[in-house]
Amino acid sequence: MYPNDGFRELGRHECLRLLATAPIGRIVYTRQALPAVVPVNFGLDSDGAVLLRTSTASELARAVDGAVVAFEADAADVDTHSGWSVVVTGRAVIVTDRAELDRLERVAPRSWAPSPEEVLVRIEPELVTGRELVGGRTMYGLRPSA
Repeated sequence: MYPNDGFRELGRHECLRLLATAPIGRIVYTRQALPAVVPVNFGLDSDGAVLLRTSTASELARAVDGAVVAFEADAADVDTHSGWSVVVTGRAVIVTDRAELDRLERVAPRSWAPSPEEVLVRIEPELVTGRELVGGRTMYGLRPSA
């Protein structure tokens, strides 16, 4: 990143604060040796772990259990040309421990596409990065005309 390029790096705490405001994110995983991206609703655990539900029989559940994945969420304001993006990278696991499942039931989101049998996926926040686009920047540093 170049100085004054219109972006500001975000610290971990700020990334997690912003992430908590987003209703939808995207999980990035590997499918047949290629990147796959799926939009999901999600929640955060107190340590910043990303929580999501999916069908027990889904390809997503099979592909991510034990794998390193990325999770991204963002927000943008097209009028002010500003916004932010946060990426959480870490190992995804299907939560199977009964005590942990009971604890997470209080904070985990309900699936927007419920299935009769669901699993809870937890993404450990090993790397949390983000950046904010400071409003009004263009390629040449000029604000767009109204």
